[in-house]
Amino acid sequence: MARSVGRICKGFQRLGLLSKQTQLVPFTRVPVGTARTIVTLPSFLFPQPRDFSLPNPSWGSEMTRMYEHYESQCEVETEGGQKQKGPWRRLPSYNRLLKYATGGVYLSKMIQSEARLFTRNIRNPGAAFEYVLFINKEEQKCVCILQAGHLLEGPPGHVHGGAIATMIDTVTGTHATFLSGPVMTANLNINYRRPIPLGGTVLLESSLEKKEGRKTFITCRVTSTDGSKLHTETSALFLSITASHLLGG
Repeated sequence: MARSVGRICKGFQRLGLLSKQTQLVPFTRVPVGTARTIVTLPSFLFPQPRDFSLPNPSWGSEMTRMYEHYESQCEVETEGGQKQKGPWRRLPSYNRLLKYATGGVYLSKMIQSEARLFTRNIRNPGAAFEYVLFINKEEQKCVCILQAGHLLEGPPGHVHGGAIATMIDTVTGTHATFLSGPVMTANLNINYRRPIPLGGTVLLESSLEKKEGRKTFITCRVTSTDGSKLHTETSALFLSITASHLLGG
């Protein structure tokens, strides 16, 4: 594989698309003073990934209003007029988690695959899952603003229960990961109280119940944005895992 990568890089060099620079590499297993060529790939080969958590034209007025409400609490102004971090933090969202993870190392097989995050695999904005997550580290809470598109229909005019469960797992799983590191879902116990209309905007609120060893217990409520209507109640259990658990299947 290394030889193949080398041939590709040389091809780019001949086309004038790569730059080279030489540096000294004084670390173990390489003699001090050894010169190594570093190839810098052109920026157009690595376009900026789309952050799906940012507003787009498909968002309705209520989705936009709730986004602005929480976004305004991500940065606050002190009495002296200075800006500082607020209690909430918006979480960027991409369609390929491993590829775009900050500082992450990913397997070549994963890069070459066609895998996409389930909730971010539809290109048409507004057709399915339109959502954004905010997390509050101090209060150990996570909220999600969800606008459900027409492709999520179950009962006529309403959101499919499986789509609701998907979002609950997404929100509680993300929350549990921030609390406990890498986790896997062990149990979701969902009580459906009231259907969600297609195109409607709802709020998912996730809270830490307790932690016991490898276990993280989370509760989640799906409500109308004003809190007057309860759509679902959920209790979830997540188990902490290691990289070997994930990669080893």
